[in-house]
Amino acid sequence: MTEFTVTRAGVKRGELARRSGCNPETIRYYETTGLLPEPARTEAGHRLYSEADQSRLRFILRSRELDFTLAEIRGLLSLVDDGDYSCAEIHALTANHLKSVSRKISDLRTLERTLKRISSECAKGNEPDCPIIDALAGPAIG
Repeated sequence: MTEFTVTRAGVKRGELARRSGCNPETIRYYETTGLLPEPARTEAGHRLYSEADQSRLRFILRSRELDFTLAEIRGLLSLVDDGDYSCAEIHALTANHLKSVSRKISDLRTLERTLKRISSECAKGNEPDCPIIDALAGPAIG
């Protein structure tokens, strides 16, 4: 697993954002939530992100791409930061996340079927009588 060691070299937030492909405000948000540590500052007060900060940000962004929640990422980072984790622990966290993703996929498939069904009932005419509106305003759709 990647360790987030500190080096002397660093980049400003804009450069870090460019390198990582995210918005500078995203970086600020991860600092505010504690996922990224407060970076060192230049004499002029500019934030200066180390290689370790850059690596940590890549870890966070990739985890978000895989739809891990901030709490899950915080848990993973805590294990990494402590250096006291096993592959089995990481696997268990990932397996739980996979179950959550599978549930979401199932829910999205149900959503897709429902939208297809109510869309197919629409005549696409010029009248204000629309079965889609009726379905949305009526009892639970399922």
